[in-house]
Amino acid sequence: MGSIGPVLLRTVKALAYLVSGLAAGVAGLVWGVLGTLVTAVLSVTQLGAPAFLGAAWVTRRLAGLERRRAGWVLGAPIGSPYVPVRGHSLRQRVLATAAQPATWRDLAWLIALFPLGLAGGVAAVVVTAVDLGAILAPLWLWAVPNPHAPFPARPLMTTVPGRFALVVLGLAMLPAAAWLVRRLAGLVAAAARALLAPGLHRRLVEETERLAATRRRVVDAQAAELRRIERDLHDGAQARIVAAGMTLALAARKLRSSADIGADIGSARRQLDEALAELRRLVRGIHPPILTDRGLPAAIAALAGDSPLDVTVAGDAGDRYPAAVESAAYFVVAEGLANAAKHAGAGRCTITLARARDVVRVSVADDGRGGADPAGSGLDGLRRRVEALDGTLIIDSPPGGPTVLHAEFPCAS
Repeated sequence: MGSIGPVLLRTVKALAYLVSGLAAGVAGLVWGVLGTLVTAVLSVTQLGAPAFLGAAWVTRRLAGLERRRAGWVLGAPIGSPYVPVRGHSLRQRVLATAAQPATWRDLAWLIALFPLGLAGGVAAVVVTAVDLGAILAPLWLWAVPNPHAPFPARPLMTTVPGRFALVVLGLAMLPAAAWLVRRLAGLVAAAARALLAPGLHRRLVEETERLAATRRRVVDAQAAELRRIERDLHDGAQARIVAAGMTLALAARKLRSSADIGADIGSARRQLDEALAELRRLVRGIHPPILTDRGLPAAIAALAGDSPLDVTVAGDAGDRYPAAVESAAYFVVAEGLANAAKHAGAGRCTITLARARDVVRVSVADDGRGGADPAGSGLDGLRRRVEALDGTLIIDSPPGGPTVLHAEFPCAS
């Protein structure tokens, strides 16, 4: 019984789809012809543009109903194929609407629905009526006897054993009739999906918009990174070097008047050493030299060695990836380790680096207290860096931990 229920439900939906297709086909044909004629007649007047937009609006609403109706058979409504219509003037909106293939495919389906709906609906009604008529033969043949039936049907229709034989025959043919109804509905719904589903135009528009948004985010991230570098150099290393120069200048003056200049010289040397160390950190923040020299696995191993956490690294030590992928993956690991050590209170961290066909996967998991904010400046900047390469970054950090950063990058072989 558990398997009969879903099959029965699908059969009922398929029958409803085919029967309702009779009315939908007539309505679609009437509107398709009427709307086309009215728009064609008014196209030579100033009402042509409003008439076209109005006809397109109605056609889209009828096509939307067809998408939902096809969902009875397909299991889910067909997605919308339209792209936003942009334009301030009436002419621009007309051209944008007419340029969409979905506008004309909607009209084509409303016209094609008439023969498809008529054929499918009539076939479904006939098959259902014949099979149910055989199953209910003892009732309706008793109420409406037919003693003049032709010979092959007379024993079945005029005798009690014959009528119950019709019941057995109808029950035996019920699975085949239900299958035929579902099959017919599936064919009509597949034709609807072929014309009404989002096509190449919609996918290209969405991909273009996504690439444009990604490019803007990359430009913004690059500008912000350059501003950060300029600020760090100005406020950090530059100030230390200036201070070291002033200290050395004072030491030079004292050299003429005092022999005790060792403390000043030592202070100057320490300041220069600190400035050099800070410049090296800035260079590593832009692009670590170890990435160029030894690749991503070695750079991750270096990060793990410098981390105060107990870090385990899993991955192929000899694998190399494109430079952009290595740089982005390196900063994913660096940000994950820094957050685990500074904010999460973690003691252990596991870094996994793997490549499956054309996808490079990097994950950083710690045993800290979690609660990382994906919208924070560090993680948001990291997400932008990953998305600039058409990658994805997933941040899973429930309160109480653990925190997992998982990044995937497309990487052609």
